Amino acid sequence: MARILRINHIGLAVQDAQARAFWEALGLECTGTEAVPAEGVEVSFFPAGESRLELLHPRGEEGPVQKFLTNRGEGVHHICFEVDDLRGLLGQLAAAGVELVNPEPRPGAEGSLVAFIHPRAAHGVLIELRQSGAPGELPAGADNAAQY
Repeated sequence: MARILRINHIGLAVQDAQARAFWEALGLECTGTEAVPAEGVEVSFFPAGESRLELLHPRGEEGPVQKFLTNRGEGVHHICFEVDDLRGLLGQLAAAGVELVNPEPRPGAEGSLVAFIHPRAAHGVLIELRQSGAPGELPAGADNAAQY
């Protein structure tokens, strides 16, 4: 049975990279940034103990984070759980009738595989599931754009 290992990160939707200054003033260090073109965002990484914060700021007028900002403003976008078997967990969730944004894994930041659970299924919380260093290829024709 697939397991959740830990909270990997909390994703925070921000208007722009200037939001980094607050987290740095709080004493967190930005350890890098990465563009995720499929999501239309740039991600800034702030380790905090065994987890981290990820600031998500849009790169352009399209994408789920820009849509989130337009509809809700800045704030918590999602919670990400590190899992040991993403495909297995997606199968368990589908069998339980849980609404998934991504029924198949897709590429995520730092070479991971990710999938999202729809907020309707999680009582208003967008949940990302992530498997780091996941072996194997994505299915042919996998859609890399989240549509939540």
